[in-house]
Formats: sequence, C-alpha cells, structure tokens
Amino acid sequence: MKRVKKKTAKPVKRRASEEGKLAFIGTTGAKPAKAAKVARALGRGTDPKRVAAILAKLDEAYPTATCELKHENAFQLLISTILSAQCTDVRVNQVTATLYKKYPNAEAFAHANPSELEQEIRPTGFFRNKTKSIMGASKGIIENFGGQVPKTMEEILTLPGVARKTANVVLGTAYGIAVGVVVDTHVIRLSRRLDLTKHEDPKKMLRRLRRMRLERRCIIRDFATGWYLRTIRDW
Repeated sequence: MKRVKKKTAKPVKRRASEEGKLAFIGTTGAKPAKAAKVARALGRGTDPKRVAAILAKLDEAYPTATCELKHENAFQLLISTILSAQCTDVRVNQVTATLYKKYPNAEAFAHANPSELEQEIRPTGFFRNKTKSIMGASKGIIENFGGQVPKTMEEILTLPGVARKTANVVLGTAYGIAVGVVVDTHVIRLSRRLDLTKHEDPKKMLRRLRRMRLERRCIIRDFATGWYLRTIRDW
C-alpha cells in the first residue's frame, strides 16, 4: 500500500510592503527585520514622541481611511450607526440601501409602522430595540431640533438610543467635530496592542486616551484603526 502524504495548509504569504507598513505600527506579530527595528526604537508606553510616531504611521498606511457606513447626510449616518450595534458595517449597508429609499428623512421614520420597520432592519439584529431607538431619535430630532441632527454632544445625547460612541461617530464624521475618541472593539484592541493602555474598561480607556490629547486627531484615525485591525486579524 502506498502511504498517503498528509496535506498541510500553506501559510498565507503577505507582500513585503504590506507587512512593512503594518509592522511599523504594531508591537507584536511577524515583522521584517527593518520594521522590527523601528518598532523597538519606538519603545513602549505613552511617551509623546512614541504616540506621535504611531499616529504618523497610521496616516502613512491608511491615508484614505473613511467611515464604512454609507450615508448621504448626518441623519442617515445617525440611523446607520444605531443599526451598526452588534452588526457589521457591510450588513448595515445592505439593509440601508433600500431602507433610505422608503424612509428618506426623520419625518418618515418617526411615523413608520413599527412592525414593518422591525422586519426591514431585522438582519442587523436586536431589531425591536433598534426600531424604538430609530423612531424615538427621529421624533426627538423633529420636535426639539427642527428636523436637523444637533451639533453638540450635550444635545445629541438627549436623543433616544444615542450614546456617547454614536454621538462621537456622527459629530466627527458628519460635522468634523472631534469631541472624543470612539472607543469600540477596534480601538480597544489596537490601544492595548500598541501598549497605550492596560485598561479593558472602555470608560477608563477613554480617560487614558484623552490624557494623551488625541481628540483633535481622532476623526480619521478611528477609521484607520478599524482598517488596520481588519487587515491583521488573522496574524
């Protein structure tokens, strides 16, 4: 009998240029020699020069990083961000491609049939709670803000279903107002990976990142960190 050789999975090969870009920023994982040298030179912790170097490398690696939630205005971004809770951006975009044709503005969502809306957003998960949040936020925008998404943290947080993370995304992306860091799964993983914080609690992590005075530079980098982590998730 012939002995059958067991097949082994071949390791995924990465382009040298891609590895170089990623390793410049990260502190773990396989790195080319040159990138490893730069990573060591950056040291560890929150030294201002090290933080500046990390941010510069994020800019270099992801110069065109943008919000992946498709939207045409601040209101659509608000709704998409509510839908994105515990759901991928890709799935949200699939749902909103038809959703915004039927509900083009806050007025339409405010007077929607709850049962119908639940079924239309069902693929995003938690559809009952999200329906309440969407309809509540839409009514709040109409009744209290003249149909426009407010431009301050204090005002936008009064809308049902809108917490600080959602507010930061909308204010930063739609209005260019950086009032905080969007501490989501991506930012938590990257901040710990880069030794910027040891905290796991989002509130403690937010305070830590604020002390580094990152707010003004976080609008684009919130997207860059997401792109970076999606690229290295299999490392």
